[in-house]
Amino acid sequence: MNNKIVITGCGGMLGEAVYREFKNISDVYASDIDCNESWLDFLDVSLEQDVIDYLEKIKPDYIIHLAAKTDMEYCERNSDDAYFTNRDGVSYIVKYANKYSIPLVYISTAGIFDGKKDFYTENDRPNPLSIYGKSKYEGEIEAGKAYKSIIIRAGWMMGGGPKKDKKFVNKIIKQINTGAQKLNVVNDKFGTPCYTYNLAKSIYFLLNNEHYGIYHGTCDGDCSRYNFAIALVEYLGLKDKIYIEEVSSDFFKDSYFAPRPYSEKLINIKLKKIAPHLTKDWKIYLKEYTKRFNWIL
Repeated sequence: MNNKIVITGCGGMLGEAVYREFKNISDVYASDIDCNESWLDFLDVSLEQDVIDYLEKIKPDYIIHLAAKTDMEYCERNSDDAYFTNRDGVSYIVKYANKYSIPLVYISTAGIFDGKKDFYTENDRPNPLSIYGKSKYEGEIEAGKAYKSIIIRAGWMMGGGPKKDKKFVNKIIKQINTGAQKLNVVNDKFGTPCYTYNLAKSIYFLLNNEHYGIYHGTCDGDCSRYNFAIALVEYLGLKDKIYIEEVSSDFFKDSYFAPRPYSEKLINIKLKKIAPHLTKDWKIYLKEYTKRFNWIL
């Protein structure tokens, strides 16, 4: 796959994995608003002319669009900014992609569903609850207007290590590293974990084999946040040292006030059919992730 690839939003936990997946097989042009690596260019995808100028300069063969506002509480407080990036930014990318018939990869989220069903397939109708979910779904609609598009819905993300992981794994480990011996973890939210390094491999597989359409890109299996935390502490070798208290979501309602679905569980029907090697159980990937980095101080 010796082509020029633009990756937006490449400074985060998924971007790092996608960059490493493609950097040795393609000419990669990676960008972000947070240039935390020497290989990143600055690009704010909410600014249309900046997007067009950047793409015109590079003239990519493929675009992998990761850039998004993902902090759910930030999105609730700053809805205009959420839509500028998560919806309008996609439309600017699509406008350029369609002008030159360039395939687009767009990363969506399990948060586009309302959680009223136990599991969601690729064919279920989205009904997002939060500003984040609504803006990402509108971005998904824009991505679907592309000449050729691969839309991948991700689940509970894990990846990036201590430096870039801003999600659940690192939040738990940061508490442990500051001396916490008891952790309060919710038991009333359910989802499907998603390993960034595996998701990057799925992106490559789908793009390289021209499998366009909508896919779910999570691991196999599902869990509650509580179940996930129990497994994480065990794989860190700390199950006899850390006590995990089950609490309801109301325990954190002041800090995490954005509406979240009861269930964000995704089933990978389409991906599993064409690439079963990319859909292992989440515990396998979580265990691998805990071994990949030095977590405990």
